[in-house]
Amino acid sequence: MPKTETAHINPNGFREYDARWLYPKDINQEGIKNIGRGLGSQIVSKTNQSPRVIVGHDYRSYSEEVKKKLIEGLIDTGCNIEDIGLALSPTAYFAQFHLNADAVAMVTASHNENGWTGIKMGIEKGLTHSDTEMKELKNIVFKKKFVNGKGSYKEIKKFKDIYIASLIKNKIKNKIKAVVACGNGTAGIFAPKVLKGIGCEVIELDCNLDYNFPKYNPNPEDLKMLRALSNSVKKNKANIGFAFDGDGDRLGVVDDIGNEIFSDKIGLLISRNLSFEHKNSKFIVDIKSTGLFKTDEVLKKNSCKTIYWKTGHSYIKRKVNKEKALAGFEKSGHFFFNKPLGLGYDDGILSAIQVCKLLDKNSSKKISDLLDEIPKTYQSPTMAPHCNDAEKYKIVDVMTQKFRELFEKKTRIAGILISEILTINGVRFILENGSWGLIRASSNKPSLVVVTESFQSTDEMKAIFSFIDNLLKATGKVGEYDQKI
Repeated sequence: MPKTETAHINPNGFREYDARWLYPKDINQEGIKNIGRGLGSQIVSKTNQSPRVIVGHDYRSYSEEVKKKLIEGLIDTGCNIEDIGLALSPTAYFAQFHLNADAVAMVTASHNENGWTGIKMGIEKGLTHSDTEMKELKNIVFKKKFVNGKGSYKEIKKFKDIYIASLIKNKIKNKIKAVVACGNGTAGIFAPKVLKGIGCEVIELDCNLDYNFPKYNPNPEDLKMLRALSNSVKKNKANIGFAFDGDGDRLGVVDDIGNEIFSDKIGLLISRNLSFEHKNSKFIVDIKSTGLFKTDEVLKKNSCKTIYWKTGHSYIKRKVNKEKALAGFEKSGHFFFNKPLGLGYDDGILSAIQVCKLLDKNSSKKISDLLDEIPKTYQSPTMAPHCNDAEKYKIVDVMTQKFRELFEKKTRIAGILISEILTINGVRFILENGSWGLIRASSNKPSLVVVTESFQSTDEMKAIFSFIDNLLKATGKVGEYDQKI
């Protein structure tokens, strides 16, 4: 008999709410199987002895073999697998509701570069693993506290069509010309079809599946992807451009002029639109999001409340669920729509539909006109200076303490006093004029996250960034940025 390889799993792959590894460098096939055993043991302990688990995979050259080993581990614990095949993460979340299953495990590395694999998983419907559940899973895996059982495998054919049919019920009345960019990721076989189905004229951009991602990663925050989308919008005189990430749970938007609209501003436009029909609603936004949610006159007029919360799709999902909020918005492009609009999880295509509904309702205006109706702010991109996984949380703790001291000493940043410090997730310092800066640890990469926003000018925004940058450089633990202002 051939010798079974020894399981290899880099412990740093267990992140706050996702699991991500370089494959096979940081996790091998037997390691994946042990992840399956651990997850299966966790699911059995929280549900029943014979749970039904939805499994799907994204379009990468190795995703099917990763899924196969994950399934083997799950079956060893007594889980009954219902495999929906090639899917988006929201397709898998939807399947858990539609098929009334006990849990979900989606093999995806989302927008990460080729070579990465990972799993998005959840037990309670509409929610993915919390940081507590991830720590619990890691403990089960490394201590091999696996349960034994005999599960089963079943393939669910053509589930893609059921998912698409559920979305195309959202018809629009007025024709919208939309460029749909998928970066050759899995969304290419879903998003164009849905948007055509609701009544859009669709121009496809890199929607053919190619797991080499020959042009750029399918990442709606990637400037290469957004520039290509912008050029196509202008060339085709489109009303809007949509960019989807590798597993289809995030959305990026380019307006009719070709300008990128940061996702928090799109979230604000959607919130305003929804607030007229859904007065007294709550909205959850992540700590990286614009300060305009707090000051918006339309939301105030419609008695809506905004709560800032931890960055991360799992955190925002849970907060939307707990607060019974109408929707949640994350600056990275994860949007969450609760009943009656959705089922609480992040779905990039449903998010695009909500933008289409916004345009449909305001048919005499362009998206750029609607954007002009909210106060102008000057936002940095989401910047990610390199910082080792072992160091990043320590650095954030140091920075949090530093800004508390600066607040107490009445230190001025860009000539303005600090008025408030938020430490929900890293440290966000807010200046007296509403401008702010944020430092937090990335949840899925060895880096920090730095964001700044000025209510006054680009110069002030850059000055806030320079202040942060100088503090980070002084630690000697922070490297180059993926992008700068």
